[in-house]
Amino acid sequence: MLPATPVRPLSRVSALAWLLLAGGLCAQLAWHAASPDAAARYRPLAAPPPLAALRVASLGEQALASRLLSLWLQAHDTQPGISVPLRELDYTRVSQWLDRALDLDPRSQYPLLAAMRIYAAVSDPARQRIMLEFVAARFAQAPATRWRWMAEAAILAKHRLGDLPLALRYARAITQHAHTAPAWAREMSVVVLEDMGELEAARLIVGGLLHDGRLRDPHEIRFLESKLAELEERQARGR
Repeated sequence: MLPATPVRPLSRVSALAWLLLAGGLCAQLAWHAASPDAAARYRPLAAPPPLAALRVASLGEQALASRLLSLWLQAHDTQPGISVPLRELDYTRVSQWLDRALDLDPRSQYPLLAAMRIYAAVSDPARQRIMLEFVAARFAQAPATRWRWMAEAAILAKHRLGDLPLALRYARAITQHAHTAPAWAREMSVVVLEDMGELEAARLIVGGLLHDGRLRDPHEIRFLESKLAELEERQARGR
């Protein structure tokens, strides 16, 4: 988990930073207005600038730069005279821009939220999988603060993609690494295993959760004990 560092309120952002931001936006608007064919031509999403260059350009305001980068990406599908459906965007590029935004401000949840709530909402399994893998990769770097997006990835994989093995991989990652996540998130792998008919594996996970020494909530302990008894009974009936 990354160490906490003080966050500067927007009211303390330097006048120079705001001036540069305003100047850049004005220059971009002027360039579009001066382009005779701007309304008729879509500009594909380019590769993001190097992280080092973005850090220098942020003038020490990396959290602000991260949010602006995310908002710029979110507005990319709407250009002068043209609106591009999300399913037509290059999602490999999208994930690269989200990576840059998260690298600039690792404490931000917004790039992960955008990945799951905006870009993974398209009805395109291939693009959805790119966003899910982005979330999974970034979850591994900070499980304690990013588990909720991994849980959403597991739910999407199960219910929208119908890919139970993928849902299980994500759910198991939460069980194994997000020890401070709430019970429902850490027990998702049990639900997926039950759906797959893997009762023995589900029983082993429940037993592991009960005996790893981390459980403190008596309600959670009773629930898992009841679930363990249920799984053992189902196994016995199946023999």
